[in-house]
Amino acid sequence: MRFLIFISCILCLTACEKAVEEKQSPNVLLLYMDDLRPELSSYGADYIKSPNIDALAASGMQFNNAYCNVPVCGASRASMLTGMLPTRKRFLNYNTFVEKETPDVITLPQLFKNNGYTTISNGKVYHHLDDRENDWDEVYRPYAFDKNDQNLKPTDYWQSLWKDYHNPENTAEYLATNTGPAYESAAVADSVYIDGLMTEKVIRDLKKLEKTAKPFFLTAGFIAPHLPFNAPKKYWDLYNRDSIKQPENYNYIPKNAPKMSISNWPEMRAYSNIPMQGQVSDSVALDLIHGYYATVSYTDALIGKILSQLKESGLDKNTIVILVSDHGYNLQEHTQWAKFTNYKTSTRVPLIISYPGMENKGMTTKALTDLIDIYPTLADLCDLKIPENQLDGVSLKLVLENPRLPGKDYVLIKKGNGFSIQTAQYSYTEFLKKDNDSIMARMLYNHNTDLDENVNIVNDPAFAKAKQELNYALHTVFKKNVE
Repeated sequence: MRFLIFISCILCLTACEKAVEEKQSPNVLLLYMDDLRPELSSYGADYIKSPNIDALAASGMQFNNAYCNVPVCGASRASMLTGMLPTRKRFLNYNTFVEKETPDVITLPQLFKNNGYTTISNGKVYHHLDDRENDWDEVYRPYAFDKNDQNLKPTDYWQSLWKDYHNPENTAEYLATNTGPAYESAAVADSVYIDGLMTEKVIRDLKKLEKTAKPFFLTAGFIAPHLPFNAPKKYWDLYNRDSIKQPENYNYIPKNAPKMSISNWPEMRAYSNIPMQGQVSDSVALDLIHGYYATVSYTDALIGKILSQLKESGLDKNTIVILVSDHGYNLQEHTQWAKFTNYKTSTRVPLIISYPGMENKGMTTKALTDLIDIYPTLADLCDLKIPENQLDGVSLKLVLENPRLPGKDYVLIKKGNGFSIQTAQYSYTEFLKKDNDSIMARMLYNHNTDLDENVNIVNDPAFAKAKQELNYALHTVFKKNVE
């Protein structure tokens, strides 16, 4: 009898240990994109070759109404990783440094590190490689061919972290002039470009982390599809150039739109095959769109390799996977390229969340959300206590459990002196003077009838009530961010 009791106790202890193992804190794999707009096959753009992202969406939940809070990479990343909205003095541009503008906050990776997670930054996570380095146990970001042999700080050598040419003539041009073309198709392997190097590092990390007991917060921060649109030739070959089209509204700005709302896309004009003034030729426009598509497919293939390794290692059984972009991108809509505008093409982002045991796999949601919700959502899913009086976002856990929920009432988006308030139906923008709240110009777009934002209806009497309500919400709900 004693022997049977002893055996029963051993079995009970084994079961308890197994239960503890099963309740181990979930890992997080953040697939962080740069300039990726929600133009993917899973979002209805069936001409885009994105099978691996599509598969991720099928294993998780896709958010079809997600927005950034600042359509500029540095500021957007700072906002998302702190869970805080921009203000007139905070998170303003690409050169935002979190450690300078919000030195006392607990960032998202810091929260995980403080709770016993191994935190690894691979690729572009913060805009600056040397921002908030102590948030991580390890930081890795490969340089391009132009090695940092001048003992410069990464911030002062930043182009070499993303301008990556492999056609000999483009390499020579860059080394001689510090610039090059806005796109490249090179007959090289996936591992040659920066994102390929970064992907190999993530795969090595997964093999290493598979053997450890600690949970991890692991990132794969892709440069693509950021300019220059450089990708191995085989991804360019996935697309028939004759089938690529310019957007319907490529040659006009929205009716009644203020001129200050339209970007002159200086980022792209820094490339040698782009004119300093005026529009690009139709041929170059098609090349640019083709290049953007190719970089999306290239990144998709790299994501596939990472997710395959996650599954092969068995880590997929306890890992939350999130794919998100820092902001959208203009591909000649309303004469614009790149981001830096308050238009939906700059502000709307893809967002996919997948985790083990998810009940609503393969579902989409129209719930209105924004990037500041990522922080509280991951904390909630991992049962981590969030810092008090810091976060402006809300957890999306309830939406993940019920995709029919509407999400937020409002999302705030700021670009320069343009303050936008996004709802499920409207996009409303005020351009305010820098020294006060005087309104210089306004925009209102009804996404129920004008999803491409081709007609500014802000002065249409039929929408006077909507304009009044959105103006009131902008200056009350987001008073501390606007004033």
